[in-house]
Amino acid sequence: MAANDWIKGFIIGGLIGAALGILYAPKSGKETREDICKSTEELLAKAKEQYEHAKAKMEDISSHGKETYAEKKERLKRAIEAGVEAFKEEKAGSPQA
Repeated sequence: MAANDWIKGFIIGGLIGAALGILYAPKSGKETREDICKSTEELLAKAKEQYEHAKAKMEDISSHGKETYAEKKERLKRAIEAGVEAFKEEKAGSPQA
């Protein structure tokens, strides 16, 4: 009787396993490929959006850097001119040997 119960259990377990396998089986190949294409398109769109955002941010940083450079350059130029002028005044005002 024990062997008979074991065989019944084996067959019932196999049928339950097959039913669960069918119920939880992955999508068909066509559906899976469509999902992959859709996911790829969405990922590509997000990547393009992030690229454009980063590009705009870099252009903004670059523009700001150029403005800062021009301001510092002008400030340095004025400081040098003031230094040269002060040197000339000091040289003209001091007694010569």
